[in-house]
Amino acid sequence: MKWWGWGDPAKRAELGDVAVAALRDELGAAEPASRAALEQVELPEAASLPPAIVEAVGPTSVLTDREQRLLRAAGRSYPDLVRLRGGRLEGAPDAVVLPGTAAEVKRVLEICMTEGIAVVPFGGGTSVVGGVDPARGGFERLISLDLGRLRDARVDRRSLTATLGPGLRGPEAEAALAASGVTLGHFPQSFEYATIGGFAATRSAGQASSGYGRFDALVTSIALAAPVGELQTLETPHSAAGPALRELVVGSEGTLGVITGVAARVRPVPEQRRYEAWMAADFESGGEVVRSLAQAGALPDVVRVSDRAETRISLALSGGQGPRRALASAYLRLRGRLDGSLVVCGWEGDRDSVARRRALATRRLRAAGAAPLGAAPGRAWERGRYEGPYLRDELLDLGYLAETLETAHQWSRLGELYEKVGSAISEALSRRGTPGLVMCHLSHAYADGASLYFTFLARASAGDELEQWRAVKTAACDAIVEAGGTITHHHGVGRDHLPYMRREIGELGVEALRAAKDRFDPAGIMNPGKLIPDSA
Repeated sequence: MKWWGWGDPAKRAELGDVAVAALRDELGAAEPASRAALEQVELPEAASLPPAIVEAVGPTSVLTDREQRLLRAAGRSYPDLVRLRGGRLEGAPDAVVLPGTAAEVKRVLEICMTEGIAVVPFGGGTSVVGGVDPARGGFERLISLDLGRLRDARVDRRSLTATLGPGLRGPEAEAALAASGVTLGHFPQSFEYATIGGFAATRSAGQASSGYGRFDALVTSIALAAPVGELQTLETPHSAAGPALRELVVGSEGTLGVITGVAARVRPVPEQRRYEAWMAADFESGGEVVRSLAQAGALPDVVRVSDRAETRISLALSGGQGPRRALASAYLRLRGRLDGSLVVCGWEGDRDSVARRRALATRRLRAAGAAPLGAAPGRAWERGRYEGPYLRDELLDLGYLAETLETAHQWSRLGELYEKVGSAISEALSRRGTPGLVMCHLSHAYADGASLYFTFLARASAGDELEQWRAVKTAACDAIVEAGGTITHHHGVGRDHLPYMRREIGELGVEALRAAKDRFDPAGIMNPGKLIPDSA
């Protein structure tokens, strides 16, 4: 991954002239942002590590050069990218340690506990909530424990489970599984770089979660190396032996120890994948169709409903024009859906299952007055499903703030949540003198509710970007809490959502997490400053 942004340095999501013009019409002209050169980024001087760490993993698996430290010095949140591009990093690991086995992980943690060295587990570095920030928690030394060498994959085809190393990136895991004819079906937007360990540590939800399930629902067994020992849960489909310790580890964000192995349910590679799009009259009616399908147990594997703003801006940023765009506009105008909400549906599986579920969804979409757009827009969404982070880099270059946040609630209160959060973001941007665009889509649907994923764009306050972001983020999070939604559906807690954990789980819940932390990590070296608030 490139050090200053997202993904492959050779890849760009270029915005055409039409899209740039549309952006400037909406938000006003922005001041293009400069980007520091690698050699201009200031890193604190690295502290030396005990020789025992080098002995534990070998000298070639301890990296102390400047670029390797920089690559593990931040995740990929908007504040991370602003700091990286501006050469204003607040910290970096003193070294990057790459263990090759679970035993080496255990040994490194024992040494760090004895020596008082903070440890930040590192997978793909894709956190957008400060989950891998090198916060030292009062320790003078800190290492980034990169799990990229733990990449084993073993498939139990009869049980339809797979045991996977935490360092496997999404594409690597899928390639290993495909050799046995199976898939996880877990495809978050971060898929290209995020890892199996990261999926488990953050309770990740992929874009096909309505069909395949969130990652935490796929996990059947987990192994954790903690500073004081190891935890391994049984590989069984279910157990009634007390509270699930697996659930304690899943979502722990590296604060209890290091995930060294994950067993998960897999499915046969689908015989057919079919994606298509519709235009609903509005966001509410599109959401009602999704609710009815969820409560009938007939959801598409992928389903998302964009509100009118996201629909309009997505079409504008696509840069589409010419006869085909004119024909599509004429068709939607004729159907009374020119200002509607885009619905994307995707079905995966055997042909009979796809046909049956698609037929039911089609009947309900037609009954709700949605206009069919065919397979081409659905395929376009599938091709571009991982392009968002690349697009954000381009917007930052042009001088625009581009940020996302997500939440979830029950169907009965989803409309209230949508209105309150959207209004809070809009008002916060206006108060900063940078009125913006606020967009949202509904996804990750359940019988009792769904996730809302907000995206907002505005002219960046040059030189004041972090304060601008913080004001808007705080307003949005306060609105989520006020509406009774969750502070995060699938991005995790990290540092950014830490102030809201007491409201999310209550004081007793915080104390329970703190008790687990004290038992697994009594020295407090594991990923300081994340997930668990300090004692009040």
